[in-house]
Amino acid sequence: MRRLVAILALAVLVVGAATVANYPGTVDIAWQGWEIETSVGVLIAAAALLALAAWLALALIAGTVRLPRRFRRNRRERRRRLGELALTRGLVAVAAGDKAVAHRQAARAEALLGPTPLALMLAAQTAQLEDDAAAARRRYTALLDDKEGRFIGLRGLIGQALRDGDAATALPLAARAYELRPNARAAFETLLALQTRAGRWEAARDTLAGAARRGLLPPERARHHRGAILYELSLAAEHDGERRRATSLAADAQALLPQLAAPAVRHARLLAADDRARAARRVVEQAWHTAPHPALAAVWVELGGKVPALELVSWVAKLAAHNPDAPESAAALAEAALAAQLWGEARRHLGRALAAAGDTPPRRLCLLMARLEEAEHSDAGRARDWYDRALAAPPEPAYVCARCGGETAEWRALCGHCQAFDMLAWRVPGGSIGAGGLALPDAAAPTPRLPMPGGLASAGQSAR
Repeated sequence: MRRLVAILALAVLVVGAATVANYPGTVDIAWQGWEIETSVGVLIAAAALLALAAWLALALIAGTVRLPRRFRRNRRERRRRLGELALTRGLVAVAAGDKAVAHRQAARAEALLGPTPLALMLAAQTAQLEDDAAAARRRYTALLDDKEGRFIGLRGLIGQALRDGDAATALPLAARAYELRPNARAAFETLLALQTRAGRWEAARDTLAGAARRGLLPPERARHHRGAILYELSLAAEHDGERRRATSLAADAQALLPQLAAPAVRHARLLAADDRARAARRVVEQAWHTAPHPALAAVWVELGGKVPALELVSWVAKLAAHNPDAPESAAALAEAALAAQLWGEARRHLGRALAAAGDTPPRRLCLLMARLEEAEHSDAGRARDWYDRALAAPPEPAYVCARCGGETAEWRALCGHCQAFDMLAWRVPGGSIGAGGLALPDAAAPTPRLPMPGGLASAGQSAR
């Protein structure tokens, strides 16, 4: 474009020069007693020189006027470049754990850039590296006044509160962070973990529903978390005397968690307490299809009432018929037959259960075999062999937390040891521990990232 303009200007000059050359003449100028006589070409040249001089004078004046502004702009640009370099070096020092360099570069970045979000974040991270919680809190709080840095400030204050063990302070901060960034999965997970730890199950259900609508977690995982929350809401409703609501919530939890025995056990017990024994039996039978469990067998026995031992065998057989191939069905029938002194039946069912267990039968089956040898044959030697095998057998399955490895006899939505949400799994203790649900982070390390829960487990890893 500039070349085109130059060509056009040159063409105009050439045409003008040619016109003057073709039409020569003189010009007389009389002004204030002065008289000037010259040619047209000279007059045009003089006018051009005068215009050029005026333009140069104006350019010089304008440059002089703009000089301070240009100096300030160059100075700001230089400070910006030096400040960004200090930020880069400071972040590298924080990552490397070099306190001295991090402190020096953080101070330099703040001096060069002022209280910008990145400079404040670097200063806060440096203060955390130096274990100066007060200084870090001041920097994070200052970030709340900046629209762009508000989320960084909130996540930093959440981390500070978690390091201090102050979940009550962290909870409203997490709610603000999630409100500010509703599509941030880390903000959602932190808020949900804090809400469940505080027992705010209604709020946790709403938070989970919003996150599920936004696709922040897989549908199967959202379903499992929702079932765990409904289970806790059922417990709270029963505590408040709302038995009908407690039963309804337990039914919903069972529908969402078919592989988990605890909601079915709770649902059946609530129905039985309301004299709805037939409905309670249907609940146990349905659950036995997908989650055969000793607790379900115990509820089934309770629903059968106080009957003679022989009738109890038939009663347990009705339940086992709903999942005849399950090892738990064989174990429940063996216990009932042993109590009824049906030695052959007890041995047959125990043989099935032991075959399913393989080379390392669990302690429970070993003890049942020891009792059978003592009761049927009074064979102390063989009974002792089974007792010895029971001592060497793996521990009985229990609800084990996938985060901390803690064990508990009762399934709950929160681990009783580390308060992690939806991490209890029915398995043999001592196995590998993997991510199983939602937990608050270990907030000991000063990282620039939002504190994250330990992990989310798939429903298939959850408690049975």
